[in-house]
Amino acid sequence: MIFAQMQYEKEYADFHQELAAYLALHFSKIKSGLQGDSWFWILDGEEKVAIDTFSSMKHQIKSKKAGPHVKKVIDTLSLKYKLLVYEKPKLEEHEDGGA
Repeated sequence: MIFAQMQYEKEYADFHQELAAYLALHFSKIKSGLQGDSWFWILDGEEKVAIDTFSSMKHQIKSKKAGPHVKKVIDTLSLKYKLLVYEKPKLEEHEDGGA
């Protein structure tokens, strides 16, 4: 589910390093990469929040379920960056709600 989308002027590839540095200041367990798309995984115990550009030209905040792990990431990003937070999470293409 997509909970929010970041809003910034740069191309996502040019923004990747800045975002990586900011996330590293606030979270201890992060995996990331930049190859075609930009992606980050913020790991908190069994929970994972993804911040990626897989389905958008801007970074989106995603997780399999809502919870404090998602709120913490959104709150942290909101301290420095503008976010469009969805009132109701959007489903990704592979989350059609069916099968």
